[in-house]
Amino acid sequence: SSSEHKLNFKKSKEACLSYIQDALLQKQWKRAAEFLTCYVESLEKDYSREHIGPSEMIWRIGTEILCHHSQSSMKEFNCFMEQMKTLGVKRYLKVCLEHVFHLLCNGQIDEAYQNLSLAESWRFGEQTAIQDKEMKLIQAYRGLLDYYSWFKQKNILLEHSEDGFSDLAVEQEMHGYFRKAAVNLKEIIKIPGVWDIFVKCYVDLLEFYGDHNEARKVLNEYAYNSKFPANPNAHVYLYQFLKRQGESKKSLISALKILHDIVPSHELMIDFNTMLQKSKKRKKRRLGLEVIFAALDYAGWKENAKAWSCLARQVKQIVISEKHLDWIKQEWSSRKDWWPAFHFSRYLAKRNWQENKSLSYEKALVAGILLGKGCKYFKYVSHRGCKAQLERFQMLKKFVNRHNPVYLRISG
Repeated sequence: SSSEHKLNFKKSKEACLSYIQDALLQKQWKRAAEFLTCYVESLEKDYSREHIGPSEMIWRIGTEILCHHSQSSMKEFNCFMEQMKTLGVKRYLKVCLEHVFHLLCNGQIDEAYQNLSLAESWRFGEQTAIQDKEMKLIQAYRGLLDYYSWFKQKNILLEHSEDGFSDLAVEQEMHGYFRKAAVNLKEIIKIPGVWDIFVKCYVDLLEFYGDHNEARKVLNEYAYNSKFPANPNAHVYLYQFLKRQGESKKSLISALKILHDIVPSHELMIDFNTMLQKSKKRKKRRLGLEVIFAALDYAGWKENAKAWSCLARQVKQIVISEKHLDWIKQEWSSRKDWWPAFHFSRYLAKRNWQENKSLSYEKALVAGILLGKGCKYFKYVSHRGCKAQLERFQMLKKFVNRHNPVYLRISG
């Protein structure tokens, strides 16, 4: 009966999709392609009398297979994407974007630009208004490629100027690309979202032409507008711009303070700590100690010699002056249960000594102050250093032994 036929077809379709999924998970691209072909053919056969829109599943699965299949070619991929475009009005611009990304990944920049231009001129009744965001993305990526062309022309022009030549045609072409890129990039970054690459390119254009006020305005908006999602990179770009402009330490610290609150493990925390340590204000020096302790809570910083050097220097200054030992005590109280195993085991002492003696020196100094002269890490490194008759390590051992009472005060 008709109902039985439809039920059987539904079961067959679900089974076929299950086989496709299994093949994809096992990276069996040929097998997945065979099942997808059967799936598409069965759909066409069963619903030949009905109007069926293209399945997004076919588009997604087909794209994945063609990207990985050993026998697929760019010609086949382009043909498949063109079929998906003509069949899917609602997904036309999304398919165009994915096609463009694939072309760019394969170095076909001119073809990508051509596809973006064609997509930008696409119109289909009410669908055009519905897909307004996708259209803005199309325009933005076209702006990005215009920026790429501008960047190439700029480098050609700079090379010519170094040789003492000037090329008016190249300069005019470069300015033309600038105008086209700036218009589209400016539009996309008005929409709340994460637009890192577009912002960077737009700011680069503005800075090159000396419009520093507009660049600052763009970066401030990107970093501080509450409508935009929290984005660490926005504060990184603002900090880098302020640094290029020679802004005051106060402005730089302000930008990095927000970055620290969002990502305490960011690599710029070294710069942040250095600036804070040099400050004459006690509050900022206290924050500097907090910043470097927080960074070293993360595994990615375990063997960062600069970070340990920053912490060792500040801890040593505090111990010598015997002022603000309570700062160290406050930071250490929440870490004393897990830092010894995380940072100061004998195994790490042995490995650090073999791989990086400067790192082992800085860590041993911190370990000796925080855990006393009986600490495994400190004992191993200082013993090895003294055995190798390295004066630096001999002085380290004397320093920690002399200030061992500090450990008792810190440990409580």
